[in-house]
Amino acid sequence: MNYATPESQGIRSENILEYIQILEDARLATHDIILARGNDILYENYWAPFHRDFCHRQYSVTKSIVSIAIGFLEQDGMIDLDDKIAKYFPEEIKNQPDENMHNQTIRHMLMMSTAKPAGNWFADKPEDRVRHYFENDNKVTRPSGTIYEYDSEGSFIMGALVERLTGKTLKEYLTEKLFSKIGVSEENYFLKCPGGHTWGDSAAVFRPIDMLKIARFTMNYGSWNGEQILNEAYLRAATARQIDNDHMNGNGHDCQGYGYQIWRTYDNSFCFYGMGCQFAICVPDKDIILIYNGDNQGKDYAKKYIFDDFFRLIVRTVEDGAIPENEAAQRELAEYSKTRKLLTAIGETDSEWKEKVNGVTYVLDESPSGIREFTLTFEGNKGVFRYINAQGEKEIPFGMCENVFGEFPQDGYSNEMGTKTGTRRYRSAFSAAWVTPNKLCLKVQAIDEYFGNLYINFGFRDNLVGIHMDKSAEDFFDEYVGYAQGKQK
Repeated sequence: MNYATPESQGIRSENILEYIQILEDARLATHDIILARGNDILYENYWAPFHRDFCHRQYSVTKSIVSIAIGFLEQDGMIDLDDKIAKYFPEEIKNQPDENMHNQTIRHMLMMSTAKPAGNWFADKPEDRVRHYFENDNKVTRPSGTIYEYDSEGSFIMGALVERLTGKTLKEYLTEKLFSKIGVSEENYFLKCPGGHTWGDSAAVFRPIDMLKIARFTMNYGSWNGEQILNEAYLRAATARQIDNDHMNGNGHDCQGYGYQIWRTYDNSFCFYGMGCQFAICVPDKDIILIYNGDNQGKDYAKKYIFDDFFRLIVRTVEDGAIPENEAAQRELAEYSKTRKLLTAIGETDSEWKEKVNGVTYVLDESPSGIREFTLTFEGNKGVFRYINAQGEKEIPFGMCENVFGEFPQDGYSNEMGTKTGTRRYRSAFSAAWVTPNKLCLKVQAIDEYFGNLYINFGFRDNLVGIHMDKSAEDFFDEYVGYAQGKQK
């Protein structure tokens, strides 16, 4: 792909700048953005410490990648979309009494119209996630193909189907069929889940530029450099409205219909859609693609800004051809973009309470977090949160309204296998701010293969402290949730 000015493709640089500023003013944790039209990249930026070669967890964007793999299975004659899934997993499903589940087809699973509400493998901790899916003992059921309900477990089975029929990992199969042909970097990978299966509903790890190529291939409906790699009919169906996904009769960006593991959105567009705001928004009628990666878990409003203002400022203002170059606006956009950094805690760097609590040890009553005591120390624009919990002595260094980078000190988190028996400490960003004179917010952002946010709020009065901890993270930071109280030692 080539690089070109926004104006050469009918987009105003000042509109891109306004869009980025809106996201920043809304306090979104943006990691990267790429905007392309046709084969030209018009804008590409990374919020430090993220960079072009960073392989970013894509979460449920993975489902759309798996859908492409299913298309190749169909093209190779290995499946029919109307085959019952039971045909391919006879041993795993044989003890399942629900006839609706036996009758559900591959097409139904691609459409998120499966027979049963999904189980929770994080909570159940199965030895084999495939068997866990088919042994779902929930009595709630419905005829598959009738009602949309988001079913991540069913999406995982689609990836497992690819591996079962090909005898290859999902990456191996897609590298052979697609990635090597469109120039996707070899550094991409997928995490695993119990049973050794690829975590096909949530754990693709790709560079943003690679996601742009996959999105471009999809919006080309399987064509690349004049070669029809995947049949057009499958991708046209996959990106079309196969089922209604709006049970509230609304008109938001995420209730425009659903295809085969691909969402419909505004203006006859479609998108790959992942937790925390991993997006590849494809607008065929305008030939525009937006790649967005970030971690906005816990901020439901974030998606509205990303979608609504993208369509308002860029998609619906684009001209059919080139418009006059605006070098001043291009420079302003470039200069603003160079200063973008990962979001930090927002507030004041100093407070009258800073010296009152500096170096003071607080002893806590019993609480869900298990933290028994802690000390906050400050020096200049940096600080350290030292505490004792069930694992022993821990410490978190932080910056005041700026990020300090290191490893989150809790042991036992998942590594490449998605299960709570890992050995990892996640790379993280730590910042803090005084949000009121007596309240300090410590913000933790995991920026590893696993993304997540943790907020530890300290409220001080006299010799007392109240603490509130909350997290937005999938299956970790669980030890850091709830309230606590304590007093000076």
